[in-house]
Amino acid sequence: MNKICFATNNKGKIAEVKSLLQNKFEIVSLQDIGCVDELPETGSTIEENSLQKAKYVFDNYKVACFADDSGLEIDALLGLPGVDSAHYAGSRDNDKNIALVLENLKPFSNKSANFKTVITYYSSNCVCAFEGLVYGKIIDKPIGNQGFGYDPIFVPNGYNVTFGEMMQTEKNIISHRAIATKKLIAFLEKNNF
Repeated sequence: MNKICFATNNKGKIAEVKSLLQNKFEIVSLQDIGCVDELPETGSTIEENSLQKAKYVFDNYKVACFADDSGLEIDALLGLPGVDSAHYAGSRDNDKNIALVLENLKPFSNKSANFKTVITYYSSNCVCAFEGLVYGKIIDKPIGNQGFGYDPIFVPNGYNVTFGEMMQTEKNIISHRAIATKKLIAFLEKNNF
């Protein structure tokens, strides 16, 4: 079985991706390869951050890897929090980030938003990016304790529950990360990586 490093130590992300891969590949974390470094995320876009993290891991640990970067893009806030989603309120505190989004959205009736994930696969013979988008809206208060990040305030189009209310198996069918990961898996299988 091929071993690939998922360039994260976020247990929620690792569990989500492992369940999508269904044992087709052995996924190891940064911790598993001995990386305790804070990965660089100085890009101005989600795409740049994804590439930057994957390149860093490959260059320093010589292991095939993929890195993701995700963001919540809200129409009324001109795409914010976007690339700064993880630390929108100044830290990686999910509750504070959610509170700031809800506060900033108060003057607006348009609550349309999308979640975006870009996964970059990086190896000695390939650098490829895969995008996943899911559209929906922001609700006025958090509901649900599944998932992580902004999941409790995001209702995907066609649903009447938040990502925070969905079981992981249900979310994995439609999430932005699931869409990008499925594209990655199809690519890896087609090219026998």
